[in-house]
Amino acid sequence: MNLASLDLNLVVALRALLEERNVTRAGQRIGLSQPAMSAALARLRRHFDDELLARVGGHYELTALGQVLLDRTATAYDVLERLFASQADFDPAMEEREFKLVASDYAVAVFGTALARVVHEEAPGIRLCFTHTPPTVVDGTATLLSATDGMLMPHGVISGFPATDLYDDRWVFLVADDHPGIGDRLTRRDLARLPWVTYQRTYDTPAVRQLGMLGIEPRPEVSVDSFQLLPLLVAGTRRIALVQARLARLLSPIAAVRVVEPPYEPVPLREALWWHPVHTHDAAHIWLRDTAARVGAALDREAW
Repeated sequence: MNLASLDLNLVVALRALLEERNVTRAGQRIGLSQPAMSAALARLRRHFDDELLARVGGHYELTALGQVLLDRTATAYDVLERLFASQADFDPAMEEREFKLVASDYAVAVFGTALARVVHEEAPGIRLCFTHTPPTVVDGTATLLSATDGMLMPHGVISGFPATDLYDDRWVFLVADDHPGIGDRLTRRDLARLPWVTYQRTYDTPAVRQLGMLGIEPRPEVSVDSFQLLPLLVAGTRRIALVQARLARLLSPIAAVRVVEPPYEPVPLREALWWHPVHTHDAAHIWLRDTAARVGAALDREAW
């Protein structure tokens, strides 16, 4: 396929047609008349040798190929949009721009808040938008990164994309202040016999895989889609929870819990900013990465 022979404006038309499934609405969405959008659909049908939109009764439905193209077109559109939004120069004090970052509530609480303070002081026209990490992150990393400016994620979960290391953390356990069966130390037997509160995402990393390798099978009594809720669900119970030490320190004032070190040497936890290669040479994104690395280095210098 020779890209030079293609009209990339058809990507815009294709996305609108596949998402709207209606020629008139698709045209209104991207500012084309109904005849112009019909002509675009005809060109797309010739290119793909497929109807893409098939009339069923009084409406259109996607063909099998149209369904396949739906997600691919959105990804391609996002990549092209970010590619052509790239800048050769970037003045953070003067620019207005939004950076969209995918992150867990842990990463936002520990790192995102610090990053937002620096951006607030140095780049008043810059907006940060943090969105929650979806369950499809491992299988859909390329699609996710193509539609965002980056993702905050520890090493060991995804790979194959450029990343900037930010800061180190470590895994600890939370127990209730008044837990009747645990003193200053936990044993591996405690980890097997006590009920757990767990973060319910399946991609939460080498820390969970390590437990299996050690022959420890947690007994989840409660699972929740938030690291920050773990202390509240541990307080006043016999439950235990595995959590990041920086977050445990941050949240300790809001729940009657205490931190206990694991009865084994936990795997390292190094948080990183991952991004799609399309951003690598964009001056604005370089500034974002450099700022993130600076904020991460400041966190590493703090006692924790």
